[in-house]
Amino acid sequence: MKDCLAAPVLPRYRTDSASRFLVTFAVSALVTAGSTQAQERDPMLFYDSNGLKIRGHLQFGLNAVAERNLFWDLAASTAPGSGFDADTNWLEGYMKPGVSFEYQLDASAVLYGKLSAVSSYTWGTDAFDTGDNGETTLEEAYLAIRGQLGAGLSYDLSVGPRELSLGTGMLVSNGATSGFERGALKFGPRKAWEKAAIAKLSYGNLTGTAFYLDPNELPSKDGKNELAGVDLRYDDPAGGYLGATFVSVLNSETPYPQAAPGGVGAPSVTPGAREDTKTIGLYAKTNPFEGGLQNWTFTGDFAYQWNDRIDLEAWAGRVTAGYTFANVPWTPNVTLGYQSFSGDDPDTTKLERFDPLYYQGSPSAWATGSKSASTFINSNVNALTLAVRLQPTRQDTVTLRYAHIRANELNSPVQFGQATRVDINGNVVSGVTDSHLADDVFLEYSRIINRNTFLTAGVSVSFPGAGIDNVINGSADPWTGGFVNVVINF
Repeated sequence: MKDCLAAPVLPRYRTDSASRFLVTFAVSALVTAGSTQAQERDPMLFYDSNGLKIRGHLQFGLNAVAERNLFWDLAASTAPGSGFDADTNWLEGYMKPGVSFEYQLDASAVLYGKLSAVSSYTWGTDAFDTGDNGETTLEEAYLAIRGQLGAGLSYDLSVGPRELSLGTGMLVSNGATSGFERGALKFGPRKAWEKAAIAKLSYGNLTGTAFYLDPNELPSKDGKNELAGVDLRYDDPAGGYLGATFVSVLNSETPYPQAAPGGVGAPSVTPGAREDTKTIGLYAKTNPFEGGLQNWTFTGDFAYQWNDRIDLEAWAGRVTAGYTFANVPWTPNVTLGYQSFSGDDPDTTKLERFDPLYYQGSPSAWATGSKSASTFINSNVNALTLAVRLQPTRQDTVTLRYAHIRANELNSPVQFGQATRVDINGNVVSGVTDSHLADDVFLEYSRIINRNTFLTAGVSVSFPGAGIDNVINGSADPWTGGFVNVVINF
């Protein structure tokens, strides 16, 4: 379905023997240590003596998914020979074993580290027409040291694969890719960067972070990306924060698409365009208010992006306002937000399409819609969002999310280059001819079964807008789906 708005299907990749050995070793280490050192107060604490702690980690999950009229079944019109089935069900699962340690070097320094792996699989065919496959990969393998320098200064230095999320997750958060040949598309259990060097220095409530990162990309789609930058953040004890992030792409083979002049014609694609792209992001959240604004919370994010080598200048941002009905049963919280990511203007020679880098794409973070987030990355889109959260009990949470999604630029790539087609006048066009893309509704239920077990279920529907309808010169049907999953974490 390469001509559809959704992401292209990638070839499969088989599990390598080294990864299988890693998981076998990690599981064996957990079992052996657990049988000899398990502590009554924490069964995963294998050893705690003479300043050394060794702890096991084990997380696994199972997710059942059903999708109907996937991607509004655009493939039936734009790629009728692809054989893509818009109705599918699948089951996916993953296991993440690991072991970590801490060793007290002296009164002011601790040496620590972690080794973990992810084994994931998909049974059946998923949304991107792949399945019955999976992979085992290294997740975390880092060594670190943290301690005090005196006068209120502390440090934390680490080298090796590990997770790192900065700010609100707008630019730097998801360091690894799941799905496709690796399986577990919806779960996305991989988070750690394949290579990471991270240095943190803190003074009171102020933290500075310098980083070098190499994402854990799909072997079949490795863009050879390397990032470096700094983050400076102030956390107020009352709960608010203020921060700034600078990210520079040191190396990349990732291409950028650019709209054809006037929007007529296929987009041009520049290989390796991401290299030298720089981004500055600002993020903030208010402290609790008193008086008339009590129970209100406001957040703001803004990013400016440029690359002089390819004449790129882009921007993105988000504002939210949330109100909690603190004295009402079920403690309702209502959050209204607006987020926007610039697209390439077909009437200029400059490239204005925002590159979202490695954002956190969950519905509670930076997803643009629920269903639509699988189709539109955070480029050339904007969304007005509404979330209503209820908590009937301490263990149960119900959230209703709505997103009205539009394109910022017409006849310009929305995701990458998909939906490039010949219009009724015989012109090759890309993107959409009407800005209204979709309206997504997502109802989610979460339950904390116990301290280690979590249940989540959801149903969602995406109603196509005129921009989608015009792609097929007709009226597209809604895209619906649901899921239920259980995650166990020790």
